Amino acid sequence: MSTQPTQNRTIRTQLLSDMRDGIYSACERLPRESVLAETLGISRTQLRDILASLEREGFITRRHGVGTIINRHILNVHTRMDIEVEFLDMIRRNGHQPAVAYVRVSEGEADAKTASQLRIVEGAPVLRVARLCTADGMPAIYCEDVVSKSLVKADYTADDLNQPIFHFLHQSCGVYPYLDLAEIRAVAADGVLAEIFQIPAGTPLLNMDEVDYDIDGNPVFCSMEYFADGYFRHAVMRKKL
Repeated sequence: MSTQPTQNRTIRTQLLSDMRDGIYSACERLPRESVLAETLGISRTQLRDILASLEREGFITRRHGVGTIINRHILNVHTRMDIEVEFLDMIRRNGHQPAVAYVRVSEGEADAKTASQLRIVEGAPVLRVARLCTADGMPAIYCEDVVSKSLVKADYTADDLNQPIFHFLHQSCGVYPYLDLAEIRAVAADGVLAEIFQIPAGTPLLNMDEVDYDIDGNPVFCSMEYFADGYFRHAVMRKKL
């Protein structure tokens, strides 16, 4: 399998960091493509793919005869709901100290909803990963990821699942999430969530009910995510078509 997608993600992350608080933090534009490609040690074709993804997400605008403009009003948004960001990075970007309180792994059977989301038969074996992340020591994000056991191609340990779920999917399943669809709503904490978040029952939480798909449109995993109030300012960028 080609290493270019992984390299592109690494360089993309590097460029975002360089624009936020690195060598381009005081610049209105990025260097021209030939210079930037040489600086990063990649081909101009590879660089154009990376710049195209950054432009789709609004971080930059490329204009003929002008160059690559850095959109700081987009770049400085702490939390984008339209862009996948790992939980600890999300907490950190919002000015809090992140940590993982626990990761609990269990095996079970798919219920009707999970089976429909993952396109497997009800009762099929699944792997469940529950993760609680804290901000400044307080519960901030609780997530339950579910993966069909049929996707697991390599042995794994509980330690392998301490990393974000994407690392496990890459290493143990050989699958790469390409996009996700999520239903977003406000929910009232039931008894279980109230205990997890250390809040009174009925306290509102932001809920994301998500299914991730590979590039061929096959479901890879489903996820129920809950966000405590007061730690995040969520934003969504929408381009006018």
